[in-house]
Amino acid sequence: MQHLVLTQTAPLTFGDDGTIRITGSRVTLDSIVHAFQHGATAEQIQDSFPSLTLREIYGAIAYYLEHQEQVDAYLQAQTQAVEETRRTIENRQNSAALRERVRARRTRNAKA
Repeated sequence: MQHLVLTQTAPLTFGDDGTIRITGSRVTLDSIVHAFQHGATAEQIQDSFPSLTLREIYGAIAYYLEHQEQVDAYLQAQTQAVEETRRTIENRQNSAALRERVRARRTRNAKA
């Protein structure tokens, strides 16, 4: 009788920045799960990320399905971090000065 290994390793890597990516790529688990949640098949996901193999995509989907609660919590934390970063950047920008420079440039161009 042949013995089969019944465990599988997910093709995922936890980066220094806290982002989970497909091992050996820059594609995030977020991207794969988002596409899957919106009804994309593994083959359709591969069309969007041709550097990934179907094995990597199916592995990421399988990991998500096996750990859905934890992955959903991770995705929520990622979304909150993105929103916080966006707010920080917007608060640091001096949009009034930028608008004034744009208006001045438009006025100069209109006179030329």
